[in-house]
Amino acid sequence: MTLEESFRRLWHELEPIGRNQLTGGYDRFAWTPVDDELRGWFRAQAEQRDMAVVDDRNGNQWAWWGEPGPGAIVTGSHLDSVPDGGAYDGPLGVVSAFLAIDELRAELRVGRQSVAPARPIAVVRFADEEGTRFGVACIGSRLLTGALEPERARGLRDADGVTLADAMRAAGTAPEHLGRDDEALARIGAFVELHVEQGRALVDVPAPVGVATIVRPHGRWRLSFRGEANHAGTTRLADRHDPTLPFAFAVQAARAAAEAAGALATIGKVRVEPGGTNAIAAEVHAWLDARAPDDAALRSIVAKIVTRAERCADQHGVTLEVVKESYTPVVEFDPSLRDRLRKILCARLGAPALASGAGHDAGILAAVVPSAMLFVRNPTGASHTPAETAELDDCITGVRALRAVLEDLAC
Repeated sequence: MTLEESFRRLWHELEPIGRNQLTGGYDRFAWTPVDDELRGWFRAQAEQRDMAVVDDRNGNQWAWWGEPGPGAIVTGSHLDSVPDGGAYDGPLGVVSAFLAIDELRAELRVGRQSVAPARPIAVVRFADEEGTRFGVACIGSRLLTGALEPERARGLRDADGVTLADAMRAAGTAPEHLGRDDEALARIGAFVELHVEQGRALVDVPAPVGVATIVRPHGRWRLSFRGEANHAGTTRLADRHDPTLPFAFAVQAARAAAEAAGALATIGKVRVEPGGTNAIAAEVHAWLDARAPDDAALRSIVAKIVTRAERCADQHGVTLEVVKESYTPVVEFDPSLRDRLRKILCARLGAPALASGAGHDAGILAAVVPSAMLFVRNPTGASHTPAETAELDDCITGVRALRAVLEDLAC
């Protein structure tokens, strides 16, 4: 079977899990029956390759080629999605990891025997990278590295009020042991994540594969506007304490502050309570996603948005509570590992260096272990949407690039 055929087979097996038949997008959320199917798919892929599977105490899955131990080369990504998300964000890295190992095994085969690399190799599938259900991105890798406190994680709630702890229990995983896992971290000699590009930089170069330099700082803030519910048809405008007005002003303030700073700010999730068409809202909860070239710029634009929203809230007799749900400062990937990857790939692929505006598990791990990222060209630049895609030839190039990296680092 050719590599192209193998890729199509794995992709075909994974493709229907969590797919929205109406839109073609994906709803793959943490600790749900769909997530359980994804866990089963990952385990099956590992077992087909005689790789031992270990679920760590934070819900991350590890598939090992060779005996787990210090100095291991780890690759992989995540399988969960944003609501109605794309097929490639996360899964491309996991599928490519298994196929890169297949390719490397075939290359190291002597007769009918597969020779293990000098250093063990693992494929990891991180839990809840998108943070769709519980509001915090990269939960699995944040818990692993100690960037997220276990008690806070257990108490996170989804839109239905279900805690992360209860969701894990319902899925058959004990939440009592969440937290930094020094034993697992000690095994990682280097982590390399392959990911579909979430932009058009590689199209413009052009190049099929690139190497990440940094992850720009980014975070999420929950803005809760609290006013007074009342009848939409009988309450005079002057008597209203309508939280939707300062909310709307916050949306405009976010756009203006981002434009002025050369940054990005988005309010893409809103919950209005009680949500009646003929009722003035009592509360509006909005989630702000903000990203900037550096930490100072990010702090500045968020402060401007909050200040302007507070002024408008005061004018309408509405209170505003702001909660920082997650924050990742600028991440610089390990320079020596990054340069090594570029040296391996430049001659054949060009492999330009590029910054990432999106957060990744590799960005979380970079604080504690040498980490790097490869990006595979996205022809449209669309991401977090059913329109997200990658060409088969570029995906195959990505697999071969990852195999070359694993060979260089582990053999």
